[in-house]
Amino acid sequence: MTDKQEKILQSALTLFAEYGYAATSTSKVAKAAGVSEGLIFRHFENKEGLLKAIMEHGREVAYREYASVLAKSDPRAVVQGILELPFRMSAEHYHFWKLIYALKWQTETYDHSFAAPLRHALTDAFTKLDYANPAAEAEVVITLIDGLAVSVLLRRPDDLDAVRQSILTKYEIS
Repeated sequence: MTDKQEKILQSALTLFAEYGYAATSTSKVAKAAGVSEGLIFRHFENKEGLLKAIMEHGREVAYREYASVLAKSDPRAVVQGILELPFRMSAEHYHFWKLIYALKWQTETYDHSFAAPLRHALTDAFTKLDYANPAAEAEVVITLIDGLAVSVLLRRPDDLDAVRQSILTKYEIS
């Protein structure tokens, strides 16, 4: 990817996250990136193409973050690693995660498959831990980390470590 393409994607990501996908035009992205609008169309076809490229890059980032957790063989370590994901969200990826959560409400194009590897790993872990309904428990954890991520993105709880410890205690992880 060229420097200009990266600048376009970063500008689009920032604007989509800050002002909303629908409210951000390709002309605004071009101005922020310091390129012509035609260059955006040449590389990404349209605004949807920009969003698709951002989401593809974001999926790669997310899956790299998931990889260390999903590679664990101990089911308790898998559950712990997944529960801790929202607490390890990097400031470097703040705009991406903000966009992901905003898209859930802003468009019909939100891709729910982001959580699929986590859901599968959790179901497997809860099965190995003899939970009565592993799939339901996996959904509870996915919902919990969704809420935690929003909380961490919008406002950091006063004692984030105490929140983390409380959650791990509930699942008898620590």
